[in-house]
Amino acid sequence: MGSHSNIHIPKESWPHWTWYAIEFGIVLAISMLVSREITDSIEGLAPDTQNWLFMGIVGVIFFAWYIIIRGMILKKKILDNKY
Repeated sequence: MGSHSNIHIPKESWPHWTWYAIEFGIVLAISMLVSREITDSIEGLAPDTQNWLFMGIVGVIFFAWYIIIRGMILKKKILDNKY
């Protein structure tokens, strides 16, 4: 029997980018929940200031996860083509 080049290998059929999309969704959800709790705990903020603070905290959490934790501590590149 000869070998076939059209053999289905599950690891190669699952798109690798979906793990990045799942991670992005989880980080976004967690950062928004944390930011909501922090901004709700601060009383006396005007709505426009509260919006700036909310988005600022979300941005800080994104920066902390993707640059500091993932990039420096875990040593995983964000867009690495090697599987």
